[in-house]
Amino acid sequence: MDAIAFASVPNPSHAPFSSSSSSSLSASSSRVHRFSVRDPWRRRRRLPLPALRSQRPESAADKSASYHDVVVVGAGIIGLSIARHLLLHTPLSVAVADAAVPCTGATGAGQGYLWMSHRTPGSDTWELAVRSKQLWEELAAEVDGLGGGGARERLGWMRTGSLLVGRTSEEMATLEARTKALSQAGIRAECLSAASLQALEPELYVGHDGGAMFLPEDCQIDAFQTVSLIEKTNSSYSSEGRYMELYNDPAMSLLRSETTGTVEAVQTSKHILYGRKAIVIASGAWTRTLLHSFLEPNPILDIPVMPRKGHLLVLEKFDKLKLNHGLMELGYVGHQVAKSSSTPLPSETSEDKHGALSISMTATINTKGNLILGSSREFKGFSREVDTSIPKYIWDRAAEFFPTLKNVHLDISENTEIRIGHRPYMPDGKPVIGSVPDLPNVLIATGHEGSGLALALGTAEMVTDMILGNPGKVDFSPFSIKDRSSSVKLPLLSLSILWNI
Repeated sequence: MDAIAFASVPNPSHAPFSSSSSSSLSASSSRVHRFSVRDPWRRRRRLPLPALRSQRPESAADKSASYHDVVVVGAGIIGLSIARHLLLHTPLSVAVADAAVPCTGATGAGQGYLWMSHRTPGSDTWELAVRSKQLWEELAAEVDGLGGGGARERLGWMRTGSLLVGRTSEEMATLEARTKALSQAGIRAECLSAASLQALEPELYVGHDGGAMFLPEDCQIDAFQTVSLIEKTNSSYSSEGRYMELYNDPAMSLLRSETTGTVEAVQTSKHILYGRKAIVIASGAWTRTLLHSFLEPNPILDIPVMPRKGHLLVLEKFDKLKLNHGLMELGYVGHQVAKSSSTPLPSETSEDKHGALSISMTATINTKGNLILGSSREFKGFSREVDTSIPKYIWDRAAEFFPTLKNVHLDISENTEIRIGHRPYMPDGKPVIGSVPDLPNVLIATGHEGSGLALALGTAEMVTDMILGNPGKVDFSPFSIKDRSSSVKLPLLSLSILWNI
């Protein structure tokens, strides 16, 4: 999704998205928990966006033109990291265009974990995950070397370690197998019984048959702090004429050469950005819709990336629960529906073809002392409305693992935030990274779902190698666009409808 996935303008009739208003959530239970829904985009405001199909854009002659080696469409963590890697490791110039501003999409709505606990050695994404984790470690060490608060201050970096938690003997058998596989792959991993786990997380309850897999080297970062650092790095090249960023300036079309048919430029609402070597589409869950718009009237490419909506509950300065590590229940790994006996979940709807709402427990505390609880998954198109029932489901699910929360009466109207994001979901569970068939200078980098932050630096390195024609440090082939086109009929809304203009 990165930034373009949240290009839509909030419906002013929806109070949760008014920066000056709040609403409380209640559930039909014996205890009423009140949540204040604060605007998750309050830190960054957007300008109104033009519709692509309902009005004619300015003619090319009316737009200012600029020339760059690479043009990146999308300023989420993937797009900004690609720009950063190109600027640091090549002499190429880069322009980044986006319909919004950084951290208003999936990037700013996540938990920020850089974990290996839910990775599978030997899978198509394993090498990319390992390489990306290595690059994050190197960046953190570099930032620490600069002083001034170091990686903790500038990245929100915390080596909390991660606990992948199970509560049954069957789940423990799975965790033991995963621990063995990760250890053989060179990852420090330990399987803990319920008693051993109690020493690490005294407030966590998994029952007598439960336990966890512990990865002490896993880390987490803060998306806003990290993106701010990357933006500063990229902007430092502006004075050399090597970097340009155009926010609140959505991409409208690709311009091709009349003689060769090669894509030469990206036309935005205000500019024409020529890309001499490459144009990279890193627009997350919006990539499919953008490509159809760009390639019309012959949309030969149909990459089935879809928006998978998620809610997170953020409790600011929360001191009712002591948490020493990042936690995730085993059900999260397989994107399973983790149904609670005390929390009935909504049934499947016609929009949710892939299954009912899924709630899986994840819990982290960031450098500011905020407790972040998740998470939900559902297919609801590009809807950004807060489902007032889901934060209650998240809270109840967390309380099954942390009984102390059952005794907490939530009345925190001034320090609660609900984050909404659209993970760019691919049915085969791996990103799409590579050139568009018949348009070799147009590359796509999308489909990271909930792993955009974790895989960003490895993806950026891979895209840079592709542009330069270098052999990759990670095998490109699993992420190729070839044979990844949609074999099913998926709904495709026009951008003018999705942007609510």
